[in-house]
Amino acid sequence: MNVLITGGAGFIGSHLSDRCLAEGWRVSVLDNLSTGVLENVHHLVGHPHFSFVHDSIFHEARVDGLVEHADLVFHLAAAVGVKLILEKPVQAMETNLRGTEVVLRCAARRRKPLVFTSTSEVYGKSTRLPFREDDDLVLGPSHVARWNYANSKAMDERMALSYCREGGLPVVVVRLFNTVGPRQRDTHGMVLPTFVRQALREEPITVHGTGEQRRCFGYVNEVVEALVRVARTPRAVGQVINIGNDQEISVNGLADVVKQITGSRSPVVHLSYDQAYGPGFEDMPRRVPSLEKLESLVHFRPTTPLETIVRRVVIHEWAKMPQHAMAAAV
Repeated sequence: MNVLITGGAGFIGSHLSDRCLAEGWRVSVLDNLSTGVLENVHHLVGHPHFSFVHDSIFHEARVDGLVEHADLVFHLAAAVGVKLILEKPVQAMETNLRGTEVVLRCAARRRKPLVFTSTSEVYGKSTRLPFREDDDLVLGPSHVARWNYANSKAMDERMALSYCREGGLPVVVVRLFNTVGPRQRDTHGMVLPTFVRQALREEPITVHGTGEQRRCFGYVNEVVEALVRVARTPRAVGQVINIGNDQEISVNGLADVVKQITGSRSPVVHLSYDQAYGPGFEDMPRRVPSLEKLESLVHFRPTTPLETIVRRVVIHEWAKMPQHAMAAAV
């Protein structure tokens, strides 16, 4: 099978490329390298079933040509990370809205199955836990930039499902919850790689807010396994499906786990949301997925313990550190 992965040089996309190649599929990656990096797919260069195209999802002729030769499309290309969303809101909205429109239009034209990766952010400020796929979405006011990402991805979901209902495009929408693992970068405020790198360098571990906000962290290898299984399940077409781990931990607790595993002497410091992101930032106290639909459809759910994930991230980051930095951290 021929697979197209938009955003395939990103953190999740590169692991999905690995998984699809292991399946014996041919993989084409389209990425403009705005948030993805060639380092993530460097080990795949030269693989007879892998090809990389450096271009934008805004380039419709290029996208259409790649979709034409694909049997399945995974659409992961998107603006990601709280910092990027706040610093470049127009770019983020255009990428998520216009870019997704191009990919959907090309897939519909060729009637190619498509898996669209959305986000747990679309649940917004809902307090009904665990989050179920048919729950109401409770998003903040339009003047608060924090909600730009959630609003754009929710609109993408509606557009994808409309293509499915109106035109018969085989679409599955998946909502990913805090996916973590090796290759994730801290550039745009991702919490686990930020904590690990700060701990390895004996720098203060910076927790935003009180640190009592609770999250669930899913291991990337299990998340991409779920993506592949969803793509191969006809009953999933037209569905919205949560993918993630449902074991909760506070952000303070995450910092403690990172300190324990690294043996770091880093102090934990707290920054207010105003200090970290500017005035008016809003966050959710808890974010927990219901995984009942995922289990029912594909008989799989992520279960890797957080401690195991953190150890693997630490090993990955330690190997990347310059010798002088490693010596200083011992």
